[in-house]
Amino acid sequence: MTTVAHTSATTDAVAADPEIVAAIVTALGDVLGQDLTDITAETRLFDDLSLDSTAVLGLLMALEDAMGMEVDPESLQQHHLESVGALAGFIAESR
Repeated sequence: MTTVAHTSATTDAVAADPEIVAAIVTALGDVLGQDLTDITAETRLFDDLSLDSTAVLGLLMALEDAMGMEVDPESLQQHHLESVGALAGFIAESR
């Protein structure tokens, strides 16, 4: 039941706030040094974009700067980094 609730909350957050997804895509482009045009909420950070732990740290720092927020590393879990949408949901909940 927790997984279902998390999934719908993530989907709702992404649908409700596309600016978060856009900020993530921009930050990913900066971190990866590429112009990313085919990124969606379903894009998987590790499997599709081949991010490593260093790239994730850079992504989180770029998002903190872009969104004027601070990510609490204690609340960030692996499932928050599964996809762009999952990360957007985490950010929406953290604001």
